[in-house]
Parts: sequence; C-alpha cells; structure tokens
Amino acid sequence: MAQGSDSNDTSYKSPSPGSRPSSSDDVKKVMRREKNRIAAQKSRMRQTQKADNLHLESENLQKENAALKKEVKQLTEEAKYLSSVLSSHEPLCTGLAPQTPELIYPAPHHSSYHQHITVPHYQH
Repeated sequence: MAQGSDSNDTSYKSPSPGSRPSSSDDVKKVMRREKNRIAAQKSRMRQTQKADNLHLESENLQKENAALKKEVKQLTEEAKYLSSVLSSHEPLCTGLAPQTPELIYPAPHHSSYHQHITVPHYQH
C-alpha cells in the first residue's frame, strides 16, 4: 500500500509540504497514519531480522549435520575394522571360553599371549 493512501478513506488527501490539517480530526488521522507507518516499518525490520537469523541457524545446522555424518562414517569404518580384527583373532583364542571375565580379559601377566594383535590408533 502506498504511503499516505488508505483504501477505506477516499476523502483523505495527503497534506502538501506547506499546508496544515484544518481540524483536530485531520491531525488525529495524520498522527495515526504516522504511527502506523512507523509500526509497519519496525514490523518489516523485525521480520527481516528473524529471516536472517533463521538463515544463519540453518547454515550452522547444515554444517553440524555434515560434521556428524562424517563422524558417523569414520566410526562405522572403525567398527568394521575392529570387527574384522576380532573375527580374525577369535580362532587364535581357542582356549578362551566366555565363562569368567578373567578368561576374556586376561590379567596383565598374560598379555604376552596377545602381542600379535596390532590396532591402529584413529584420530578423531
């Protein structure tokens, strides 16, 4: 809607630069319209700011999502690798039965038995 126009009030004419409203009703209309114009301007500014903030938040969430997907991929690869290491090692551990934790996780003095396992260290 154009400034100074009101579709409901066709009798109102925008005051020219040197003229003054003739009655208190005209002054009230001018004041009301000025207040409305300022309020509309502020509303548009808030709406623009909100859209800008949502855009920034969206970009940040997309970056975070990409980083998390990358981490999931790395962890999945690491889990596959460790699973294959375990699968290849299990036949070598024929004497171990899952009856007690000491048999599954031997005490440090039995560690020489498992020295042939090499596991790479992943950086995260």
